[in-house]
Formats: sequence, structure tokens, C-alpha cells
Amino acid sequence: MRSTIIISFFAILFLGACQQPKQQFSDWRGPNRDGIYNETDLLKEWPESGPEMLWSFEGLGYGHSSVAAVNNKIFVTGVKDTLESMGTLFAFDANGELLYERDYGKDFSLLYHGTRSTPVVSDDIIYIESGMGAVYALDANSGEEIWSKDFQVDFDEDSVIQFGHSESVLLDGDRLICVAGGKEFNVVALNRFTGELLWSCEGEGEIATYNSPILVDHNGQKLVIAMTSNSIMGIDADTGEKYWRVEQTQGNKIHANTPVYVDGKILMVSAGREKTSGMVQLQLSDDGKSVEEMWRNNRYMNLMGGVVKVDSCFYGSSYLKNDWRVMSWKTGETLTQNKDFGGGAVIYADNMFYCYAERDGEIALAKATPESFEIVSKFEVPLGTKEHWAHPVINNGILYVRHGDALMAYDVSAKP
Repeated sequence: MRSTIIISFFAILFLGACQQPKQQFSDWRGPNRDGIYNETDLLKEWPESGPEMLWSFEGLGYGHSSVAAVNNKIFVTGVKDTLESMGTLFAFDANGELLYERDYGKDFSLLYHGTRSTPVVSDDIIYIESGMGAVYALDANSGEEIWSKDFQVDFDEDSVIQFGHSESVLLDGDRLICVAGGKEFNVVALNRFTGELLWSCEGEGEIATYNSPILVDHNGQKLVIAMTSNSIMGIDADTGEKYWRVEQTQGNKIHANTPVYVDGKILMVSAGREKTSGMVQLQLSDDGKSVEEMWRNNRYMNLMGGVVKVDSCFYGSSYLKNDWRVMSWKTGETLTQNKDFGGGAVIYADNMFYCYAERDGEIALAKATPESFEIVSKFEVPLGTKEHWAHPVINNGILYVRHGDALMAYDVSAKP
């Protein structure tokens, strides 16, 4: 009898664990911040006019931020009124019906005005960093504020950086990590539920920059890889201790690409011709507390389109050029090029690359290997305003394209 009770008890525990709701999560450039979306059964070729547009929305205002897609909801931000420069969070259901729009605080209205940071969502909380240097935690169901922090007020940042804070904040369990850019509070970790400061990493007297940090687990050592205007840094994710710093410069202090980490190696891609600029690959020591420079290439210019690493190569475009490249992960050298499509943002899903030309406003589907980069299909984005800077997003077989004032949803699924 007793054994039957014990067995029943563990069966209930097991059943309860199986029925626990799966954590809902949406991050910048995919679940691992590497531009790779874990989607399958997607089209390998589009109709001549492009994939079917399922729905669209015009009225977001100004902005360059991408969407967050999670739990059959779509979140995106914009600045509707440049006089007040109030940032607004828009929430849609999967069919494009507007659920709510909620102002969260002042956003950027100076150079290339509009929102920058892509919302990061964990369960029922949305995290947004404004171009003015404030972090907001909002209730995903209503858009109501839970807490907020201002970098200038709370973390001694001197001023808003030239083109506006653009990072998408980093989640690490119950911690929220961001590069505030203050001299003492350079990189900070906050309790994601309350905004309480958990640790801070002192700076080098450098301002914040425009990319988003990443979290890596290297031989059991958890590191935050973050950047300021002249530095790549490796920081203990649990304590905030800075283990190493590598100089990385660029003339106007724009480092807008997110670092890429694979198997102990870190790739940072930025524009610039200086000796300590351009692309650099770093090798972490076994304990992660130091790095060695493996190679550097300052002949390749990629400002903010990002790159994607697949197998032995990484893939991306040159800044403002018809120049898509396949490059060796081992050496940084270009293996092959395609000059038939304009440069811009790139993401990857189901063995295909999705390219968004920032000058021409075209979306391309590409197939690439170490030997070739082939444009398979393409179409022109029909709606929206201003710059084509927002990175595309794929979720549940739908390609989301944000162009300024407009959001478009395309069916790229191959499922019947």
C-alpha cells in the first residue's frame, strides 16, 4: 500500500512538471542573439511578387526597432509625435488585430529619430530600452509600467549618446543586463522583476555604444560580452567582475553589430579602417578570464546589418554596397561574393538566408555555401517610411518586416 502511495505521489509530481507552462521568450536576432531562427518547413522559393502578405499595419510612427513575437502576440515600438517624442508600445494578435497601444516614456527625436531597441519579452514582462537611455519593464498583457530606470539619473551617465541608445537588453535568468555607460555604473545587472541593482561593472571612461551584449557559457564560466565606444569586455555574469578588455575603435564610435560567439571564439564586426577596428576574432582562455586575438580584418565594412555564422563560414553584406560575402570563420578572408543585391540586415532559418537591402528596400531569399551566394527570390517592401534598418523576424512560419511607420506579416511557411 505504501509503495503504491509513493508511486502515485511521484506520478503526480511528474504530471505536474509536464503541465507547467513553457516559458515564453522573445529576443533580439533570434533566441540566441545570433541571427538564427529555429524554424522549419519554410519556402525555398517565393512567387515572383513575393510571399503572401497576411496583414499589415500603418501608424507606428518613427522607428527602426524590430518586432518581438511570442505567445501568439506581436510587440513593436514607435514614436508617433516628434514634438513630444513619446515612445509607444503596440501589441497585436497573430492576425494583426491591434490589442493595445501604450505610451511608455520619452524616446529619441534627434538624429534619425524613432525607436531603436527591440523589445525583449520573458513570460508576461516586456523590457524596452529607449533611445534616451531609460529601461522600462512593462506588463505584456496591458502595457502598464512595472518599473523603470533612467541611466542619467540612476547610473550617472553623462548624456545621451549621439545616435541614441540602441541596445536590446540582455536577460540572464532573473537578471536584466544593460550597458548604461556611466563611469562607475558602466554595465549593470538589475533584478528583472523589481529593477533593483544587483551588480555593476566600472567603466574605462568610455561612453556606451549601439550594439547589444550577449551571454555565453564557456566551460562552465558564464560571461557577458559587452562593448563601449572603444572596448570589447568580458564580464563575470554572476558578479560583474571585468576579466578582460580588448581595444576596438571606430571613427564615430559606432559599434552597432552584436558579437557572435561559437565554441570559445568571439567575432566582433564593425566598420572602420583604424588599426584596432574592423572585424576581430578573439579566442577565450579555458577559464574565460583572458582572450587572445586570432585575426583582424579592417578591409570589410559592415556597420549594422549583422552577420550569421553557419558551419565553417560567416555571411553578411558590406555597408551600403551591393556586396554579399561568404567569409572564413578561421581566417576572416572572403571566399566568395555576390554583387546582385543591396547590402543590409541578414537573418537565417531552415537553411536559407533572409536579406533586407537598406537602400533599395528589397527582401531577398538566398542560398549560400562556402563556394557561392545565390539570390533565389526577392520582392520590394511596399509600405512604410524612411530608412530600411529594422532587422526582419521569423516566427511560426511568418516573416515580419518593419519599415518605419509600417509593419508587414508574410507567410513564408511551406506547410499546406
